[in-house]
Amino acid sequence: MSKGLIIFDFDGTLGDTRRNIVTTMQMTIAELHLPNRNEEECAATIGLPLAACFKALFPDLQEELIDRCAETYRRLFNENLKNIRPEAFPDVVETLAVLHQKGFTLTIASSRSHNSLAELTHNMGIADHIPYLLGADDVKEAKPKPEPVLKTLADMHFDADEALVVGDMAVDIQMGAAAGVKTCGVTWGNGTRDELIQAGADYIIDQMKELIGIVNCTS
Repeated sequence: MSKGLIIFDFDGTLGDTRRNIVTTMQMTIAELHLPNRNEEECAATIGLPLAACFKALFPDLQEELIDRCAETYRRLFNENLKNIRPEAFPDVVETLAVLHQKGFTLTIASSRSHNSLAELTHNMGIADHIPYLLGADDVKEAKPKPEPVLKTLADMHFDADEALVVGDMAVDIQMGAAAGVKTCGVTWGNGTRDELIQAGADYIIDQMKELIGIVNCTS
């Protein structure tokens, strides 16, 4: 995939947002007087669109309350950004700079909103390396459906065999595989190595800088 396309997940892959997300979920649950959910239960939903997160946490919750959860979460998340600033994981900024310099096209396909992605990538200092952002509000069917990858391929004019999906959760791997794209799981995020293996990841890395070796080998 010389000068190919790399499609990154954001939360848990590029940005360390776990504390922001879990804190905001628990604050949302408390504000709406729902039963408590612990950190692991909340973290297990990271990577899903907001509505799907709360459906997973509360399967019997009415659709109207699911919408209220999502609205409350968005408000609280923005408020929490003032006190809890997400940071890029180690080696992320440097690795993205190297890949960009080598001629790879870098994009993001995330389950968070497009505007949120734009703000967070700018704050983390990686926006200049990533010309294309795709949020949950840019597609009809989010992860693990293949639409985010298929749309990215079409918009950026790449074929599936020229691309690699990189993510920390099984839904990222499933999304890439469903689109016919090679996948790379990362172990520093919210998913486990076993979950990534079971999802069928073609590669698994423990440090961001290892990605340079993978794309060089597949060039």
